[in-house]
Amino acid sequence: MISAVVFDVGETLVDETREYGTWADWLGVPRHTFASVFGAIIATGQDYREAFQVFRPGFDLAEEREARAAAGQPEAYGEDDLYPDVRPSLSKLRDMGVWVGIVGNQTVRSGRILRSLQLPTDFIATSDDWGVEKPSPEFFDKLVEVAPCDAHQIVYVGDRIDNDVAPAKVAGMRTAYLQRGPWGWIHRDKPEVAQLSDWKIRDLSELPEIVGRENTSLANE
Repeated sequence: MISAVVFDVGETLVDETREYGTWADWLGVPRHTFASVFGAIIATGQDYREAFQVFRPGFDLAEEREARAAAGQPEAYGEDDLYPDVRPSLSKLRDMGVWVGIVGNQTVRSGRILRSLQLPTDFIATSDDWGVEKPSPEFFDKLVEVAPCDAHQIVYVGDRIDNDVAPAKVAGMRTAYLQRGPWGWIHRDKPEVAQLSDWKIRDLSELPEIVGRENTSLANE
């Protein structure tokens, strides 16, 4: 049975258009230019943080986050940045008795923002909270530890193969690859998507139906 569904954050729940736009502004480059370089970096398999190095060699993301906060321009997002399918889908899952979690590579500040949004969830944590990042096996071990069920009863939902689907699968979870955001679209046809994801979805509203179908099928066996 599927007892828990756990979600990544960026481009799974949160549309990061505004966030990366403000980073372009901080770097002093046109937003379209930054977005184009960002996509090219992802398409070539590099770490997305290399996009910042193109415009400012030696760029340190953690230090620049602190600099932005000190300048009164901290990274921020809110209700308007949530994808429209987020609240309805999470609510339906909880109404079905499914444990809903949010765990992703995010800062402590991002964790505070997520909690302030009062999303229909049972658990929220970030990599900064835990001191370990995806795709580290320890991250997913921690996830299994806090969930109220075994790994094979958890579905991890994310837009990336490398950070989400592949390591979650290694940890024994079932996986849903979400085709949206830069990674979701650029990597959608990679063979790993079909090989490692149990489901490939375009909208979170598909999840309650998937969970209901799977659990009903198992209950009837």
